[in-house]
Amino acid sequence: MATENLVYERTEGFTDTPTHYCPGCTHGVAHRLIAEVLVEMGLIDRTIGVAPVGCSVFAYNYFDTDFVEAPHGRAPAMATGIKRVLPDRIVFTYQGDGDLASIGMGEIVHAAARGENITVIFLNNANFGMTGGQMAPTTLPGMKTTSSSNGRDVETQGYPIKVAEMLSTLDGVGYCVRRSLHDPKNIRMAKKAIRMAFETQARGLGFSMVELLSTCPTNWGMTPVNSLKFVEEHMVAAYPLVDCKISDAIKQIKI
Repeated sequence: MATENLVYERTEGFTDTPTHYCPGCTHGVAHRLIAEVLVEMGLIDRTIGVAPVGCSVFAYNYFDTDFVEAPHGRAPAMATGIKRVLPDRIVFTYQGDGDLASIGMGEIVHAAARGENITVIFLNNANFGMTGGQMAPTTLPGMKTTSSSNGRDVETQGYPIKVAEMLSTLDGVGYCVRRSLHDPKNIRMAKKAIRMAFETQARGLGFSMVELLSTCPTNWGMTPVNSLKFVEEHMVAAYPLVDCKISDAIKQIKI
């Protein structure tokens, strides 16, 4: 009798709770990468995640690790408090562009400026996903949203904020990069970046952040396949996949 070879299974870093995300959304991919990295590093049992307000508001249901829920935009402040009280724990925030770059912009900037030894996973899908697809600080010029029906007009609504580049100017930041989740090659690169971000924290080398370009097929009005093409053809052009800042000490880490 022929036997089947198991090539992929649920990581031990997940619970068995089905996610609520829309079909084609890459939040699930990002969750998987984080959980895999924490398990592979042996950190899952001493990690505390901080969930945001946004599409990933229920992230605490999916990771098999301790989690807390933060008020809208305040995940970096909550993570700061947890890390200072429990410095032996690995503490990370998981935030979307509305939560981090709009209402939470002050929180993320000051946490980075202080060099808080936390890790931030930042999902950039260029809109407010949970509340109906309004324009976000990361919405591309000319991109139509429910609150910019004619497309983002930079003359009246300004230009997108490149968060990774901005935070990389701060002395407290040790590791800050941008990756994407639109194809297998870039997903592998994203996983390596997430691993390096957690290594940065584990070694006490300062604030770390990985920005991940993500999809939002529902609010973009696209099929899942076309949303991946949109990331590749438009979002990567606006948000280059670059290493914005890697300190000399982190460059010496081999993974």
